[in-house]
Amino acid sequence: MNLFAADGGGDLGTIAMIVGFLIAGVILLVILAVFARYFRLWIQSKTTSAGIGIFDLLGMTFRKVNPAVIVRSKIMAVQAGISDAMISSKALEAHYLAGGNVPLVIRAIIAASKARMDELDFKLATAIDLAGRNVLEAVQTSVYPKVIDCPNPRAGRTTLDGVAKNGIQLKVKARVTVRANLLQLIGGATEETIIARVGEGIVSAIGSAETHGEVLENPDRISKTVLARRLDSQTAFEIVSIDIADIDVGENIGARLQADQAEADTRVARAKAEGRRAMAVAAEQENIAEIEENRAKVVEAEAEVPQAIAQAFRDGTLGIMDYYRLRNIQADTDMRSSIAKSGTTAQRRGGPAA
Repeated sequence: MNLFAADGGGDLGTIAMIVGFLIAGVILLVILAVFARYFRLWIQSKTTSAGIGIFDLLGMTFRKVNPAVIVRSKIMAVQAGISDAMISSKALEAHYLAGGNVPLVIRAIIAASKARMDELDFKLATAIDLAGRNVLEAVQTSVYPKVIDCPNPRAGRTTLDGVAKNGIQLKVKARVTVRANLLQLIGGATEETIIARVGEGIVSAIGSAETHGEVLENPDRISKTVLARRLDSQTAFEIVSIDIADIDVGENIGARLQADQAEADTRVARAKAEGRRAMAVAAEQENIAEIEENRAKVVEAEAEVPQAIAQAFRDGTLGIMDYYRLRNIQADTDMRSSIAKSGTTAQRRGGPAA
């Protein structure tokens, strides 16, 4: 019994030893796998004093963060002389998890640091990046100003058209030099607003000129007038200068408007004259109708004359001699009327009267 017990204890010890070796082998394999995956990044971090340990790299994997992006970005910052207090690996991980472009932010901060732009820190850079703006391009535009054509040729227009007080049209091309304003990049208006405001200012400056000759003699008056209006307010840019690239004389808008107004006045006068003519024709037709009506009344009255004469004969108030005298008077009146009509006709024809 003791022999069997001793053999059984030896087997348990052997099994425990084998299990221990297996567990140690598994742990060793895990450690070797971790070192095989992160050794290169860990060596880079150690040799550049980036301050990212092997366990930090392992934790990044568990947090769904790409360790290569964080290590390389931290190395860029350290090599550029940016302290760990300003940009920590935890802050880089947070920006990565928020969906930001970590390498682009680091490059922008390095560029701003080399250009001595103290207003751009890591917090502002990440905010600009998460807002959808290209923070590196903004830094480059702030260091090296950008030239914007006004108007934008891609919008389908090539000139800004303004009309002076004397009615002459001027076609202007301008170039606006702008520098990015990092402090107003978040929520600030874009290039389209700058182009619209500058275009409005140029048209207003041309319209305030007495003659187009004043603008042609001094094109810089447009630039000075526009710059004095502070058109870059509440925008993501600061206007450095506004340069007039080209000025062309267009149409005589004032003369064309006057011609159009004269044509419109002529049409109105013609319409009024036509209305008066129509009213005169209507009045004439009414008079003709009234004349015919009066003639009808005369004929009706003349028809009653024989009846009155007959009644006078019956009543004895009119005798035969009175009737003959009346007929003689009528015949004499008809003759005089004929002579008068024939004389009037001869005078119209240029001949002597009968």
